[in-house]
Amino acid sequence: MAESIIPLLSLIALEVILGIDNIIFISILADRLPGQQQKKLRLWGLTLAMLMRLVLLAFISWILKLDQSLFTLNKISFTGKSLILIAGGLFLLYKSTKEIYHKTEMANVPVIKAPSNAGFSQLLGEIILLDLVFSVDSIITAVGMVQELWVMYAAVIITVVIMMLASGPISSFISRHPSFKILALCFLLMIGVALLADGLGFHIPKGYIYFSMAFAFLVDVIQMRTVGKNARVE
Repeated sequence: MAESIIPLLSLIALEVILGIDNIIFISILADRLPGQQQKKLRLWGLTLAMLMRLVLLAFISWILKLDQSLFTLNKISFTGKSLILIAGGLFLLYKSTKEIYHKTEMANVPVIKAPSNAGFSQLLGEIILLDLVFSVDSIITAVGMVQELWVMYAAVIITVVIMMLASGPISSFISRHPSFKILALCFLLMIGVALLADGLGFHIPKGYIYFSMAFAFLVDVIQMRTVGKNARVE
């Protein structure tokens, strides 16, 4: 039991880092809904993410087969996992680009938030689609780190609980600061490129990606504080 604590904590830390992308994506989509439905969408999105990962863990042998080569094209070997990553990367690139366009080129056009159940269902469907991509990638990564199945289950449940607690403050922060919303969309754009590259066999170390994110976030915080101080002085 004791020897499983370190792998469990390591896996939770990794899952939380990987889950940041999911939280940002859900927060940006939730911002398109009326206030009372935003929390509901975040809760449903993260709950379904947890259930999806728990179900996929039950089919762990099938998930591992996704890492087996299906065909080769132009000296690039494609697996089930790579095809899912490519599809997820393209979807994330499309959504991020579309949202950035609406936040910049159409910034002066009034945005009508979707009040209907149809709008909620559509956004939830998009979250489920991306959850599937992140879940497959997460589980294959987890299998490479630990052997005990209960550790994987515990890590998934604990991680999603942490994400649920963090999703509200993160969503509120992004909503209050438009500049951070654009920065968050750029993060998702970069994650989409990384998923697409991974699917095509060009692995980009996640450490580089998250360091770039952290540095850009720090620069934006400094800029926001500087502008705020200058505004108070004037």
